[in-house]
Amino acid sequence: MEFKDHFSKQAADYAKFRPRYPPEMFEFLGTIAPSRDLAWDCATGNGQAAVGLASVFSQVIATDASESQIANTEPHPRVAYKVAPAEQSRLQSRSFDLVLVAQALHWLNHNRFYPEVRRVLKENGVFAASAYNLLQTDRPIEEIIRGYYYNIVGPYWPAERALIEQFSKIPFPFPELQTPEFQIVAEWNLEHLTGYLWSWSSTQRFVAATNRNPLDQIAHNLQQAWGDPQKTKRIVWPLALRVGINSQS
Repeated sequence: MEFKDHFSKQAADYAKFRPRYPPEMFEFLGTIAPSRDLAWDCATGNGQAAVGLASVFSQVIATDASESQIANTEPHPRVAYKVAPAEQSRLQSRSFDLVLVAQALHWLNHNRFYPEVRRVLKENGVFAASAYNLLQTDRPIEEIIRGYYYNIVGPYWPAERALIEQFSKIPFPFPELQTPEFQIVAEWNLEHLTGYLWSWSSTQRFVAATNRNPLDQIAHNLQQAWGDPQKTKRIVWPLALRVGINSQS
């Protein structure tokens, strides 16, 4: 099965510069799962969510369709990484307490993926999907990044990216639960922020189409707004979390 690969080229940067999910989110998921034996982190990317799940679940299987992403994953003794498409995982039926898709549900073929989720989940197993959009920090920096997002690389976002901004409207065929509010918090210097922007799929598509680096267009203003490039600033991403129960097994 072919998949839309927007991240293999920059997999190493993705692993280095993407933010970390809050431990509280994984602990919450552990409290609602039928047990804490086995979790599947689907479309794992570089394994950030998989490692977080491993702090709560005894075993985690983490899959991604990209060999490059799997090659750049973070090792953990309770995480087994495999190359496999989300819609055809080849994982054991009715064996998982939790299936998580972190920052990737918008990329998947929902008509093929959701039957796969139902197949692998135990009865009353939990399906969870999370997403984050634009970061929050000092207002001048926020405004520069917002302009970059919409005006400079905006035309180069894959169409599926729009679903991040409408995450609550993505089809979700499971009885949903109310969830606490979570956020991702990081302390980054300017290099880390620009590395994060470089890892965006729209940035890479801009480069491929124009043979130019779009970050050059904001570099001066961003440096002025940031000040000392080694100084760290607090970066926050509000985290959307949707959770459902596999109650129709």
